[in-house]
Amino acid sequence: MKLILCDLGNVLLNFDHRIAVRRILPYCAKSSDEIYQLFFDSPFTKDYEEGKISSRVFFRKIGQALALQGLAYRDFCAFWNEIFFDSIGMVTWLEELKKDFRLHLVSNINELHYRYIRRNFPRHLDVFDDIFLSYKVGHRKPHKVIYDRAIRASACRLSEVLYIDDREDLVAAASRRGIRSVVFRNVGDCRRQLKEMGIWPRLSSRMSS
Repeated sequence: MKLILCDLGNVLLNFDHRIAVRRILPYCAKSSDEIYQLFFDSPFTKDYEEGKISSRVFFRKIGQALALQGLAYRDFCAFWNEIFFDSIGMVTWLEELKKDFRLHLVSNINELHYRYIRRNFPRHLDVFDDIFLSYKVGHRKPHKVIYDRAIRASACRLSEVLYIDDREDLVAAASRRGIRSVVFRNVGDCRRQLKEMGIWPRLSSRMSS
C-alpha cells in the first residue's frame, strides 16, 4: 500500500446533524424528522454537495421547503456549520501514517461545511497530501469519478490503495471497484484492522517508535 484514501465525516471529524435541527426548530412549523430529511437528505442537498447550486441558492431552497420565518442567512450558516467535533485520536494517527503513506481526503461535502472546517480545524486538513471534495469534483461518492481523480493524482496503482470510510455502503461500493477498503468504527479498531491486514505498522514505523 502506498496511498490511503480517507473519508471526513465520522472518520476525520465527527458530526451530529441533530444539533442543527434543534436550532432550526423555532423558525418553522415542521417536526424534527421533517427538518432532518429536508435539511440533509433532499435533492437540493445532493445538488449542493455536487456544486450544482451555490450556498445562497441552497439557503433559499431550504427556506422555501421548510417555510422558514425570520432566519437570516448569517444565522443559517452558523446553524448549518456548527455540527462538527473532533474524532479523538484520528488526526494524530494520520500524522503517523503520513510517514509511510500518501494521504488523500475524499469527502462528500458542501462549500459551507468545508470552509468552516478549513477555518476551525486546519490541522485535520493539513495532514493530507491532496483533497478531493464532491462539490469541487461535481460527483459524490460512490461515483467512480471522485475515486478515479484521487487515485490518478497519486500515480498509484489500484492495488496500492486503501480506502477508509465509516459508511458500509460506500466501503462496499469501493470494494466492488477493486479498492481495498475498511469500515471505520473508531481509531483503535481501524488500527487493529490495518495491523491484521499487514498494512501498518511498517518497518520504518517500528524502527522510529
